[in-house]
Amino acid sequence: MAVIVRYRVLRTGTEGRNHVNQPPSGAAGDRPARLTVGVVGAGRVGPALAAALALAGHRPVAASGVSDASRRRAEALLPGVPLVEPAEVLARADLVLLTVPDDVLPGLTAGLAETGAVRPGQLLAHASGRYGTAVLGPATRAGALPLALHPVMTFTGTPVDVQRLAGCSFGVTAPEELRLAAEALVIEMGGEPEWIAEEARPLYHAALALGANHLVTLVAQAMELLRTAGVGAPDRMLGPLLGAALDNALRSGDAALTGPVARGDAGTVAAHITELRRHAPQAVAGYLAMARTTADRALAGGLLRPELAEDLLEVLSDGDAR
Repeated sequence: MAVIVRYRVLRTGTEGRNHVNQPPSGAAGDRPARLTVGVVGAGRVGPALAAALALAGHRPVAASGVSDASRRRAEALLPGVPLVEPAEVLARADLVLLTVPDDVLPGLTAGLAETGAVRPGQLLAHASGRYGTAVLGPATRAGALPLALHPVMTFTGTPVDVQRLAGCSFGVTAPEELRLAAEALVIEMGGEPEWIAEEARPLYHAALALGANHLVTLVAQAMELLRTAGVGAPDRMLGPLLGAALDNALRSGDAALTGPVARGDAGTVAAHITELRRHAPQAVAGYLAMARTTADRALAGGLLRPELAEDLLEVLSDGDAR
C-alpha cells in the first residue's frame, strides 16, 4: 500500500492551492509522491489527462493506441512518450489510465488481470462515466488500487483539452481508503472532485448524456432547419439565444422555460409540426417528445395554465397520429 501513503503526502501538498494545472513549487526530485503515468487507449481523453498530470509534475512514461488517429493524438499531447502494448504500459507505470470505450473496459480489465499484467499496489483509473470501481474487479483482486475518475467535459483530442480541465467537475468513485488519492489526482489535473456512489453511476451518466450529448443533436438539427429556412449563418443566429437559454436554465431551472409550449400556444405548435412534416419529417418525433416533456414540466411548475395545456396536448397527440 505504499502508493496510498505517497498520495497522502501528495494530498497534503495540493490542499489550499488555487492555481489549477500548475505544478507545485520545487524540483521534481524533491517530490516523492510523483508518479509514473501510463495510458491504455490513446483516444481523446487519455492523453489529455496524462498531459494535465505532467503539468503537475508526474511523468508520463508509456501509452498504447491502435488507430493512426490515436497515435497522432498521443504524439501531440505526450511528445517523446513511447507507444507500446497495453501490458507494457502497465509494466512501466505506477498509475495507469484506462481510457477506452465503456463497452471495451470490462473485457480489457479482465484480460490484463488474467495475463498477469496488473501489479499489486498499482493505481488503475478509468475515465468512464457509466462505471464505478466494480468494473475493475478482476484487477482489484490482482492487487490493483481502483479509481473511477470521469471528467465532465467534451474532448476534441487537441491540446486545448488540457486547459478545459481547469475547473472541470470529475465524477469520482473509489474505495474509502483511496478517496484522498482520487481527489488529489483530480485537483492536480485542475478539476473539482464530486463524489458519486457506485450504485448511482449509471443515473449520473444518463443525466450527463441527456444534457450534453442530446444538446449537440438538438443544436445541429436546429441549424439544419434554419439553413432550410434560408438563414445564411445559423450558428451566429443561434449563439446568443442558446447561450442565454443555457445560462437561464442553469440559474433558474424550469422557471426559465419560454416559447409556445410553455405559453400554451397550441396553434403555433400545430404550425411547427406541419412545417416539420413538410421539410424535415425526421425531426418530428424529437420535436413531439421534447414538446410533451416541456409541457409536463411547465404544467407542474405553474407556467402553463391547465386550460391551455388541454388544447396543446391534443395537438401533440394529433401530431403522433399522422
